[in-house]
Amino acid sequence: MPPEVPHYRSLATPLVKPSPPSSPESQFNLPVGRKYFRANKSMVIPGRKLIPYVVFILASISILRLLRIVITTSSSAPPLPALQHACSAPSPACDKAPSHTPGSQKVQQKISAEAPSLTKKEFELLSDLVKRKAPCNLLVFGVEPQYLKLSSINSGGTTIFLEDDPDKISAAREKSNSTQIYKIDYQTPAKKAYKLLEHARKSPACAPNPEMLQNSSCKLALKNLPHEVYEIKWNVVVVDGPSGHSPEAPGRMGAIYTASMIARAGNTTDVLVHDVDRTIEKWFSWEFLCDENLVASKGKLWSFRIPGKSNSSGFCSDQIVAIE
Repeated sequence: MPPEVPHYRSLATPLVKPSPPSSPESQFNLPVGRKYFRANKSMVIPGRKLIPYVVFILASISILRLLRIVITTSSSAPPLPALQHACSAPSPACDKAPSHTPGSQKVQQKISAEAPSLTKKEFELLSDLVKRKAPCNLLVFGVEPQYLKLSSINSGGTTIFLEDDPDKISAAREKSNSTQIYKIDYQTPAKKAYKLLEHARKSPACAPNPEMLQNSSCKLALKNLPHEVYEIKWNVVVVDGPSGHSPEAPGRMGAIYTASMIARAGNTTDVLVHDVDRTIEKWFSWEFLCDENLVASKGKLWSFRIPGKSNSSGFCSDQIVAIE
């Protein structure tokens, strides 16, 4: 009997398993479902990548708007009055300053001349004192628009202003021709205040001696003032000049020292110092006008009452300023 041979299908006709015919719905759903799933997934990824770009664009717009506001504000802001006085005298720094039209210079001078120096309460302290003393002898270092009212308050008395800024002098004389204003020059910049205070403490020439003020060898003594300043016995002295607004600008060291000397030449003199929030004004007021003589204050204005012929050996009973 012949052996059994396994049955093989012909290689020419491969075995194909027939599949049952699928319904049109099944043929449509499966591929289409996968296609839409892929589409949804591919839509999310680009959206996330766009977020940094959107943030960058919004931030750039905000920065540009901020720069526009800053530029507009700075261009429309008026010039600072203090900058005008920095070039009141010829100097290399002033030669390098940009030129302005005559109209703009007049505007700056007007702003500077009309800018109030004292607050309302500070001026009330000063004007009330002058009213109580009037008619009296009133000496003022500095010319401000508010101070011109003191001449009318002190009607019948003597009022003299000492000023180094020619623009302020011109503005004051335009408003009041009868006001006595003297042009003076200050030679000492504010940056020398420390050395001058050391000099005053060590030099016997700086001790209180009003009779020798014009011939004093003390470096703080102002010896180029009008002769009336040394001859009149003053009832009220105000120190609000020179400006002292920068280290190179003239400081008020000599004005405060000289005010303290001429105050001791009279019977009783009230000395008022403005801008005592600044170091020089505070130091020299304490040193030469003395804390024990402080009788009133308002804002940045201190009022001292100096007895005549007081402390011939020294200015204060206790020097409270200590420089290390």
